[in-house]
Amino acid sequence: MLALFLNQRVFFRNWLRTAYVLPLVVPVASIVLVWQILFDWNGALNAVLQHFGYSRIDWMKSDWASFVIILVYVWKNIGYNVILFLAGLQNIPDQYYEIANLEGAGSVRKLFGITLTYLTPTTFLVVLMSVLNSFKVFRETYLVAGAYPHDSIYMMQHYMNNMFLSLDIQKVSSAAVLMALCIMALVFALFRTERAFRSYME
Repeated sequence: MLALFLNQRVFFRNWLRTAYVLPLVVPVASIVLVWQILFDWNGALNAVLQHFGYSRIDWMKSDWASFVIILVYVWKNIGYNVILFLAGLQNIPDQYYEIANLEGAGSVRKLFGITLTYLTPTTFLVVLMSVLNSFKVFRETYLVAGAYPHDSIYMMQHYMNNMFLSLDIQKVSSAAVLMALCIMALVFALFRTERAFRSYME
């Protein structure tokens, strides 16, 4: 939806594009520092809550921790996905929309019949890259919440890191193999789905 919006001639379009790309060029340490300022016990968000009479929340030691990490992940990666979708949108020939207009097709029909159909390869790429990038969110989680965070955000990488520090090589190796197999299974399923869709389109 953001890519469709930014693909139109809207006011401040270039500024909006820049705003979504900025998280890609900002170092992870700087990003984590901003989020720590926001969600720390003495952070900005708790100060706002206390100002309005609400009690403070220990964001990273409660069930809210998973929502914080999801928010960080989406904010960090949305610009990359928008760029990919914009590239896919600009590769769709304008003639298809002109023919659809001559045939009297509505906006919804053009969206599902042309835009989303021809964006399917890009969508597969975005899903694949998002799955792979989701395994890298450990960096932000580790820097924000430490080596032993709340159970809802305790990841496989936390387990591997802690087992490595305790020199439990067997568990580290087992976890690494398990994670590699999970990534391979996800990638294989995505490629099979894409191949089936290409066959259907042909």
